[in-house]
Amino acid sequence: MHLMRGVALLAALAFAAGCANNAAPTDTKTAQSPVERGKYLVTIGGCNDCHTPKKLGPNGLPDFDMSLQLSGNPSTEKLAPVPEGLIAPGKYLTVVNNHLGAWVGPWGVSFAMNLTPDKATGLGSWTEDMFIKALRTGKHQGAGRPILPPMPWNWYRNMTDDDLKAVFAYLQSLPAINKPIPDPIPPDQIPR
Repeated sequence: MHLMRGVALLAALAFAAGCANNAAPTDTKTAQSPVERGKYLVTIGGCNDCHTPKKLGPNGLPDFDMSLQLSGNPSTEKLAPVPEGLIAPGKYLTVVNNHLGAWVGPWGVSFAMNLTPDKATGLGSWTEDMFIKALRTGKHQGAGRPILPPMPWNWYRNMTDDDLKAVFAYLQSLPAINKPIPDPIPPDQIPR
């Protein structure tokens, strides 16, 4: 009887050890520069989803145009008309263009901004403090107009200061792309 219990105990320990060896590796802290950390955060945060223009891929699915990475909604594209009454209770909350960079909703039209360090059209004239305040308060440049949907600033505001500084450092390391982005359009001026 003791032998059976001993064998069962050894089998259970061997099984547990095998499971432990097959477990996902734990995150070992490797030294990352702020730019590397920022790139990681921008990637997992989905920033490219809205801020990088798209081109149609071979299967008709949108692919990121990485030559314009994080340069915002293409301002050269005309917005398609939005039928009256499409955005309403019981219908749609929002519609979006093919780049996922122009969003129409009850707030009007918002455009994904240019996050490259271009001084005239992107974040090149922003300070690190302005960037952090913008994501903490939901105000453009930390003190301006409200940041409109779908920008999830209300989730990103929970990032640590170090993480927000790393994101800013990464964005400042990108090639500057001069690409103006339209101002938001109020609800009563949505193209129809």
